[in-house]
Amino acid sequence: MADTPRVTRAVREVVARDRLDPAALIALNEPVILRGYAAEWPLVQAGLASAEQAADYLRRFDAGHRVTGYVGAPEIRGRFHYDDTATAMNFAAEQMTLGALLDGVLADSGTDASSLYLGSTDLDTYLPGFRRENELATEGDTFAHHPPLASIWIGNRTIASAHYDQSNNAAVCAVGHRRFTLFPPAQVANLYPGPLAPTPGGQVVSMVDFAAPDLARYPRFADALAAGQVAELNPGDVLVYPALWWHHVEAMDAFNVLVNYWWNAAPAFMDTPMDTMLHAFLSLRDRPAQEKAAWRAIFDHYVFGDAESVAAHLPEGARGPLAPINEGMARQLRAYLLGRLNR
Repeated sequence: MADTPRVTRAVREVVARDRLDPAALIALNEPVILRGYAAEWPLVQAGLASAEQAADYLRRFDAGHRVTGYVGAPEIRGRFHYDDTATAMNFAAEQMTLGALLDGVLADSGTDASSLYLGSTDLDTYLPGFRRENELATEGDTFAHHPPLASIWIGNRTIASAHYDQSNNAAVCAVGHRRFTLFPPAQVANLYPGPLAPTPGGQVVSMVDFAAPDLARYPRFADALAAGQVAELNPGDVLVYPALWWHHVEAMDAFNVLVNYWWNAAPAFMDTPMDTMLHAFLSLRDRPAQEKAAWRAIFDHYVFGDAESVAAHLPEGARGPLAPINEGMARQLRAYLLGRLNR
């Protein structure tokens, strides 16, 4: 039997100084690993002792809120994805206490166990106080100006199929080992994205099964593999990667915990580009090819080109939305668009 094709290029490792600089690392425009940067976290140390000690440590901070656990049969092999119709999921969502979820992960430890995980769950709401003892030390003012959303992920041997997020990410492998396989945004077509809705976790995912890729059905996936990078993470390692990079995440051990920090440097009043894309489906995608080519040139000029040069020839008072967008102009544009969409 032929070996399963895999990404072989390793993510670059950087030497961490006393504190991580989020803006400087994202400016590299590629994933980077900071080995052992969070090795002194109490959670990391508890996990190195045993899974039970890590679970007991997390129980200390439990606020008592019910959480959403995702449960899949052993047959899905940890891959939370679609059923054969691609219109429904191959797993179920269940409300439970954090303690019950931890007990379930500890109990189902074999390789043929059911798949169980807690997806992105806000630390400050569900485990208040955790960040006082386990925090990502940073330098610069990035997190001061753009406070990150800090979340926790807990589970057994599970797989988050390749997807992208609209925010930058600093991911801390806190307990267990994790493998991230990452692809630059330009590989979107080669990853064969699935439906826009429903999705397994809120984001579009690749339809390719990385454990057994069907290259006859998904031939361009071979090109994605050639462009990918892989990060093998140990407890205490931190992986930082830019927004919109695709990432396929495998939790390798019977008990795994990841803590991640999402942030975006865009002003809070800006809308998500996903809304723009959906509107483009409505207004652009099905127009004649020559019109689409013309609109591409116009978008390149107004949106993707140099924002300052677009209106440099106009008097300042005449620039309107061609000037840098502020909160007031954002409200005006939003009101105008709502009026147009509600026609």
